[in-house]
Amino acid sequence: MSTANLILDKKQTLQKIRRIAFEIYEHNFKEKDIVLAGVDGMGYSFAQLLQKELEEISPIKVILVKVSLDKEAPSQSEVILDLPTDQLKNKTIIVTDDVLNTGKTLAYSLKAFLDIKVKKLQTAVVVNRGHHSFPIIADYVGLSLATSLKERIEVLLKGKEAGVYLS
Repeated sequence: MSTANLILDKKQTLQKIRRIAFEIYEHNFKEKDIVLAGVDGMGYSFAQLLQKELEEISPIKVILVKVSLDKEAPSQSEVILDLPTDQLKNKTIIVTDDVLNTGKTLAYSLKAFLDIKVKKLQTAVVVNRGHHSFPIIADYVGLSLATSLKERIEVLLKGKEAGVYLS
């Protein structure tokens, strides 16, 4: 990654994630446990980092779930959770992804939770680009960024190159 396109460095990105963890705790402080359902890829890595932060700052037990779907063709894709759905009943579930652009991936990710009786269903993203084509709004956002449709945002959460990049 070229540093010319760096929007947030590793430290700043982790600060945003920590702030999101505090917001989640503030809105869910009465919960004994919550579910972080990360979209496979950077969304799941984001959920793992949120889990670490939440467990550091609160007594809430975090249940981590991986949400897998074909991001290129989500309407034809089955949404697979790596945890049985009966373990998610009556829980607060927060679906996480790295970037909210059109809302398509998050919208189809929610499909897996529509047949489960949940207490609350929320969303969290590292970056919200705001080019929404689907009625999806993130409840927790690290950074809102105005971009053109041609630009690309990449969130890296591991390694020395971790950060948010614009290309």
